[in-house]
Amino acid sequence: MTDAIDATDKPTPRRNPKPEVGKLNGRQMKPATLMMGHGYDPALSEGSLKAPIFLTSTFAFENAAAGKRHFEGITGQRPGGAEGLVYSRFNGPNQEILEDRLAIWDGAEDALCFSSGMTAVTVLMLAYCSVGDVIVHSGPLYAASEGFVSKVLSKFGVTYLDFPAGATREELDDVLAKAKAQADEQGGKVAMVYLESPANPTNALVDVQAVRDARDAASLESPIAIDNTFLGPLWSRPLDHGADIVVYSLTKYVGGHSDLVAGSIAGAKKWMDPVRALRNTMGGIADPNTAWMLLRSLETVELRMQRAGENAAMVCEFLRGHDKVEGLGYLGFISDARQKDIYDRHDLGAGSTFSLFIKGGEEECFRFLDALKIAKLAVSLGGTETLASHPASMTHLSVPHARKQSLGISDNLVRISIGIEDADDLIADFDQALGEV
Repeated sequence: MTDAIDATDKPTPRRNPKPEVGKLNGRQMKPATLMMGHGYDPALSEGSLKAPIFLTSTFAFENAAAGKRHFEGITGQRPGGAEGLVYSRFNGPNQEILEDRLAIWDGAEDALCFSSGMTAVTVLMLAYCSVGDVIVHSGPLYAASEGFVSKVLSKFGVTYLDFPAGATREELDDVLAKAKAQADEQGGKVAMVYLESPANPTNALVDVQAVRDARDAASLESPIAIDNTFLGPLWSRPLDHGADIVVYSLTKYVGGHSDLVAGSIAGAKKWMDPVRALRNTMGGIADPNTAWMLLRSLETVELRMQRAGENAAMVCEFLRGHDKVEGLGYLGFISDARQKDIYDRHDLGAGSTFSLFIKGGEEECFRFLDALKIAKLAVSLGGTETLASHPASMTHLSVPHARKQSLGISDNLVRISIGIEDADDLIADFDQALGEV
């Protein structure tokens, strides 16, 4: 019996058991270095330099005692989760290596990967919400996130209150006090404070530190979750500023090649465990092939984001002086003092996704979009190619008109995601397209 129990400690054939983040000569190695091998031991996979793709639905147990122990962890009868591989709805080699590496970028204790960004968002919210609860969120949010809160969770007795992205501490205190009163009246709790910063598509920033301070002052135990897709993982680390959970559409910068769909969350294990338990039941974990592709992409994410950010700075410098341009929602050119203060405290770079306000309205924007030659007319962002879209009539079409107007999602707003092409070529493309307006 002793031998059977000891056998559960054998390393699984994809990585060393719970590897520590690497140090060299007493110094912590940087994420860009750790992306090349952290969490994976070639000796456990026939010497393969890169992790193989493990295409299997289920895994053989070392012995019966190990199988029992894994299921005790999966079902919550023992803390800590599964100690090994069980079934691909719960975990898998590629997914676990990916989660180890995703956690590194944000300095998180744990991470979970999902089949899409919206799967990550919805499973996260469902894990923390019950009948009578209130979600407090910033605005604007990605339209699907906002719609899930207002249209789906509302069916199950979950209500919400929202506040503008740039809200002050006083405004945050006020909305949290109202949320507590609303939750008490409904017999629930304030389940979560959900943020998106920069906001999609306006690039408005949220003061995460102020949100944390307001949450703590209100004596709430609600987790603060933030969608960091626009700036993460390179240009912003929200966990350092008071957020508890960071959310990504990995489809965007992390995947970075417009060839996969995935999502993730990361944070302390205590925040991840309830979400993991629900993911185990519902499914929604990223598939092995997608996880493997993301491991590939993580090796170059810093290089790609740096190049795209440099390109965006040059393109925006050209655009802000163009006579067809009314304004730019680019973090490198913030004029509002409150927003500039948040940017200086929270962010490490301006990113490569921004709002372009063209003089005119929908017709002028459509002329511009239809005239682009290099930039592709498509939704999404963070890929190697430059993309342009019209949020008011595309990604945010389902948002009521009055709500769009209040959030600054106007008919003359075009969202641009700059890629890694030559900056001079992109400038020439935008110049000729604006000439058609």
